[in-house]
Amino acid sequence: MSIADRLERLPFSGFHCRLLFLGGAGYCFDGLDGAILAFVMPALQHLWGLSMTQLGLLGSGAFFGYFIGALSAGLVADRWGRRSVMMWALACYCVGSLISALCTNWHGFVLSRVLAGVGTGAESAIIAPYLSEFVPRRYRGAFTGALAGFFSFGFVGASLLGYALVPGSENGWRWALGLTACPVVMLLWWRRSLPESPRWLVGSGQGEAAHRVLCGIEKSMGVASPVYEAEVALSTQMPMRGQFLRLMGAELRRVTVMSWVLWLSVTFSYYAFFSWLPTLLIARGFTITHSFGFSIAICVAQIPGYFSAGFCNEYFGRKATVVTYLAAAMLSAVAMEFVSTSGGVLAAGILLSFFMNGTFAGVYAYTPEIFPTALRATGMGTASAIGRIGAIAAPLLIGALYPSSGFAGVFGMTALILLAGALCILLLGPSTVNRSLEEIEDAY
Repeated sequence: MSIADRLERLPFSGFHCRLLFLGGAGYCFDGLDGAILAFVMPALQHLWGLSMTQLGLLGSGAFFGYFIGALSAGLVADRWGRRSVMMWALACYCVGSLISALCTNWHGFVLSRVLAGVGTGAESAIIAPYLSEFVPRRYRGAFTGALAGFFSFGFVGASLLGYALVPGSENGWRWALGLTACPVVMLLWWRRSLPESPRWLVGSGQGEAAHRVLCGIEKSMGVASPVYEAEVALSTQMPMRGQFLRLMGAELRRVTVMSWVLWLSVTFSYYAFFSWLPTLLIARGFTITHSFGFSIAICVAQIPGYFSAGFCNEYFGRKATVVTYLAAAMLSAVAMEFVSTSGGVLAAGILLSFFMNGTFAGVYAYTPEIFPTALRATGMGTASAIGRIGAIAAPLLIGALYPSSGFAGVFGMTALILLAGALCILLLGPSTVNRSLEEIEDAY
């Protein structure tokens, strides 16, 4: 029995729950890191007298780090393994976040956010492909959707920290940033026991190591391990340049380009909304306390958004879920453009948050599946890195666009970009419903 077949026969167990918790906790801290900046930006603008353009640059610093981290993590993980990349990424994020809390000028703050962003980008790019390789097809979509759902807890945590700490004192923003980094040390300790992916080990020519890892997993579940039979599988590792070239080869070019456009549109729209949310509400006339209160309600809507999409991933398919949630997010952005009352802004913001985050639950489940094992982390990492270009551009573009186009212009542009993402996956995206990772790979 092959390693892939043994993984596919495993029942859902405490082992998978542990994977979900440890991977989800990483995504929770990623969300916390990405969201907390939106709540400290008003305080930093006042403290250092920043213009809107400088504020946009400050917001983009972390996303530049995300780009570097996501791109390098995929390449390294496909060549040397997934587990070590995940550990180093968390350590890098922790150090960068602590340094940013101690900065005394905005230039140093931007650099420290780049460092933290390298860790966050690498972490977020590697978790989904790594953990999806342990999960059988019958619940892979729900598992990965729920995994991405932990982002929402990070955003809610950031909104609560921002509301409780930032307006209360001059150094409240420092405490908020420092507290985002401290629990990561515990997570690093917990993750020491995570095994390397058996699918990656087989693909890299380490069949016996894959067998040993899988025997340990099967023993923990009370499943009998078959006698090891060497699999006829040559190492699929290749030089890093070759990894990129194969992504753009005839077999994978279509799904590669589709994934890039999808990630770019979703990530740009997401950070155009969330990185500027409190600041835009304040600019529209809300007080800082009222703005943060609205932001908490909008961030809480992420939780049902993620987990409802995780359910839909399994029962309606990843592609259908992404297209539906993108279309609904586009309509919510249009509503945000035209509403004028505070209640209308809150309702439209909640709907946009619900559907945007549901879209991410579909995207994080879908993207690792469409690439072969030898390129899964590279494909996910490059798509995530391209998406970070949108995250880099969003704070800068919104900072430049808002003074001339206002609230309506920001959300009108967001709606058009979401439409482009929906059309791209609808026309170019393959279906992955009820197919194992090996079956999807064989279709190429």
